[in-house]
Amino acid sequence: MRAVWSFWTKPFFESRKSFWVSEKHHLLSWVLSFETARKHFQKTILYTDDAGARMLVEGLRLEFNSVSTELNALTRYDSKWWAIGKIFTYREQQEPFIHIDNDVFLWKRLPVTSDMALFTQNPEPFVTGVSYYKPEEFEAELARFTGSWLPPEWKWYRLSGYPQRAECCGVFGGSHTAFIRYYANLAMKIVEHPFNQGAWLSLNDQVERNILAEQYLLSACIEYHKGLRGSPFRDLRIHYLFNSLDEALDPKKAAEIGFTHLVAGSKRNCKVADDLERRVKTDYPAQYERCLRYLRQTTD
Repeated sequence: MRAVWSFWTKPFFESRKSFWVSEKHHLLSWVLSFETARKHFQKTILYTDDAGARMLVEGLRLEFNSVSTELNALTRYDSKWWAIGKIFTYREQQEPFIHIDNDVFLWKRLPVTSDMALFTQNPEPFVTGVSYYKPEEFEAELARFTGSWLPPEWKWYRLSGYPQRAECCGVFGGSHTAFIRYYANLAMKIVEHPFNQGAWLSLNDQVERNILAEQYLLSACIEYHKGLRGSPFRDLRIHYLFNSLDEALDPKKAAEIGFTHLVAGSKRNCKVADDLERRVKTDYPAQYERCLRYLRQTTD
C-alpha cells in the first residue's frame, strides 16, 4: 500500500483555515500526519496545487517520495466542495493505496493488507431525518431543478429499505482501484452535472454536501453492486479500522490501535492544540522550527 495525502488549497484559504486554532497548528498537523505515517509505508505521495506545494514541500520541506500538482485543475470549482480534492485524488490512483487526512496520526501500522479491496476508518450508520447526513434535503433541493441528476446507486440505496450508512474516510483506500475510480467518477459527475448547478447555488449551508458526495455515495455504491449479477464489483468487501463510530471515539480503543483523528471541533480545542504543538516540538524538533520559520517568512 502507498500512503497518499491531498491538499486543495482553495477551500483552506477561503474558509477552512478557521477550522484550526491557528495556521501554525494546521502546519503542525501536516508534520505529525506525514511523519507518523511515513514510518509504516514505503512510498508517500502528495496531491496538491502550486500553493500547496509551496507551503508543504518548499516551506515545511516534508519529504514525500512523489508530489503531484494535478489539483491545479480544480481552480474553477466552488470552494464549498472541499472534498473534491480528495475525490479527485482517489480517482487518480492506479495501484493499492491508503489516503490519509492531514488531521490523522498513525502511531502504529494500519491493519491493512494488499488483498483488502476497500478499507475505511469506520462505518457511520444513521437514521434519515435525525442525522447530520441529510440526503433527503439534498434530494429535495435537486428536485427543484429540471434534469438534475443522481446516480442509480444513490437512488436505489435510498429506496432499498436497507439501514442507511456512510463511510468515514479519515483513512480510505484499498486494492480495488477500479471500483474506487468508478465511485469517484460518479461523485465528480454529481458535482459537475450541468443541471445540478442551480441546486448547488441555492443549497442551504446546513446541508453538508461533501460528506454526502464522498461518504454516503461510497456506501450506496458498495451496497448496490454487492451480489449484483453482472456487476464487476459484486464480490466487493469492505474492511474497517473501527467497527463502529463509538469505537472510533473511544480513547482506549484508539490508543490500542494507535490512531488519532482530530475530527470536527477538536481542531479548535486549545488543549488539543497545545498537545499537538508539544508532540511535534518534542518528536520532530527540526520540522517544528521549519514551521515557525515558514510562518515568519509568510507573515513578514
